[in-house]
Amino acid sequence: MTHTTPEPGSAEHERSSLGALFNDLTQNVSLLVRQEIELAKTELKESAGTAGKGAGMYAGAGVAGHFVLLFLSVAAFFGISAWIGYGLSALVVAVLWAIIALVMASVAKKKMKEIKGLPNTAATVKKIPSAFTPKDDAS
Repeated sequence: MTHTTPEPGSAEHERSSLGALFNDLTQNVSLLVRQEIELAKTELKESAGTAGKGAGMYAGAGVAGHFVLLFLSVAAFFGISAWIGYGLSALVVAVLWAIIALVMASVAKKKMKEIKGLPNTAATVKKIPSAFTPKDDAS
């Protein structure tokens, strides 16, 4: 049996053209999905790194706050209490370390705001043709 090329305009030619178009469509959709997944992976790695740095700053602020309060506060408390008494000395030391903790927390908050999420993925997904969304046949 010999294989002949269908005549243009014939039903067989239209079926083979439709099949080729469908094949191209499925390949393009497959490529698009793979590219979107790779983009999402890349953006997630970047965002996770920034989030890790911000979380590290929060952890550092907490650890530093505890060590500072434990060691330096006692020394400052006794040093200041020689001039203003124990009550006011404790208040002064507490206010100083509260200011330090606020500064560290504000730096951590700034780092956390730098997290971008997945802006490129979100933008490109919005550009996918509406042909892939279900249409309401009732209209």
